[in-house]
Amino acid sequence: MLQAVFVDRDGTIGGTGHFIHPRDFELYPSSLEALNLLKEHGIKRFALTNQHNIAKGLATEEEFSRQFASYGFDASYICPHEPEDGCECHKPRPGMLLKAAEEHGLDLTRCVVIGDVGSTDMLAAAAVGAKRILVETGWGKKSLEAYRHKWYDQAPPDYIAKDLLDAARWLIRKSEQE
Repeated sequence: MLQAVFVDRDGTIGGTGHFIHPRDFELYPSSLEALNLLKEHGIKRFALTNQHNIAKGLATEEEFSRQFASYGFDASYICPHEPEDGCECHKPRPGMLLKAAEEHGLDLTRCVVIGDVGSTDMLAAAAVGAKRILVETGWGKKSLEAYRHKWYDQAPPDYIAKDLLDAARWLIRKSEQE
C-alpha cells in the first residue's frame, strides 16, 4: 500500500523550474486538484525541494514552509544549502527522504517521489528504493531528452506523467489495483 508521496516544487507543482520566491510563485492550474485527490485517498503529501537561494539570503525556509502548508502538504522538507556544501539533504542525496521516513514512520519502498528533474528527483528516489514519477512540466521534457544520459540508467521513472494531476491519477489507479 502506498504510504506517502514526495512532491518537488519548482517545475512540478508550478513555476518554471527556476527559483521563484514564494510570494511570486504560481501553481500550475491542476496542482491543487492533484494534491487534494491524493489527500482524499488517504495518501500523505510531503514537499521535497532544493532551495539553495535560502543560503544566499534570497528567501527563508519559513517562507517556503508556510507556502507548502497553504497548499495542504502534510510536511515539507527543504534543503537550504548550496550544492557544493556537501550536505546530506541536497537532492540527489537522500537525506530529506530519510529524515521524513524517520519522522513519520515510513517505509520508503512504499513511497513515491514526483519531480521534473531526473538527475535530482529520480536519483534521490532510487537511492532509497522509492517509486519514481517524472512529470513533463518544468525541466521534465528536457531532463528526458537532453540530460537522459546522466540519470536514466540508474533511475528510470516508473511512470512519465504529463503533469502532477496525471501523476496523481495514475497513482490512485495503481494503488486501487494492488
